[in-house]
Amino acid sequence: MKDYAILVENVTKTYGEHIVLSDVSIRFEKNKIHGLIGRNGSGKTMLLKCICGLTPVSMGKITVNGKMLGKDTDIAPNVGIIIETPGFLPNYTGYHNLKFLADINRVVSKEQIRAVIQRVGLNPDSKKKVSQYSLGMRQRLGIAQAIMENPSVLLLDEPLNGIDKQGVQEIRELFLQLRNEGITIVLASHNKDDIELLCDCIYEIDDGILQRSKQIP
Repeated sequence: MKDYAILVENVTKTYGEHIVLSDVSIRFEKNKIHGLIGRNGSGKTMLLKCICGLTPVSMGKITVNGKMLGKDTDIAPNVGIIIETPGFLPNYTGYHNLKFLADINRVVSKEQIRAVIQRVGLNPDSKKKVSQYSLGMRQRLGIAQAIMENPSVLLLDEPLNGIDKQGVQEIRELFLQLRNEGITIVLASHNKDDIELLCDCIYEIDDGILQRSKQIP
């Protein structure tokens, strides 16, 4: 029997008369990379927001790591998130941004912060403020933030945006390592190469409707 990290069951999201998601049902199996593909406005980002608990659904239900959102918990448990451009304190270094966030839950040590910054290809000793970062560096720091507390699920919306060609290859390899470490990843991207090279399963969304799914051999 398959084990699922995320269950999306008959989910609809509306704003007034505008339907953003329409009766979407997806099961995301554990320890795999799942791709969401679709044009701008297709509903990919909204689906991720609903899964993590940032946006409540209008109808249907979502269960993450065995907890039903809106019933057992408001925010999805043990989930790392990149949705849209990561936001950081501009006058802090990358290290001090992550330390500020780590101090909230107090589950990550200084050594672990340094290690996760190095893992995404940044220098934890850099004195450069985040305001001086390129878009690609911000994305790398966002990935570091998402994986910092060792989540079991990652929800990633265009995580490779702004990263140069060499960096893209490095981050792709990181995502494959994370999957091999037992993390379930849901990756939304416009880039078909990212989706096809990384994902075990692919789901296409258009106008808020799940169009098809594909298992990759």
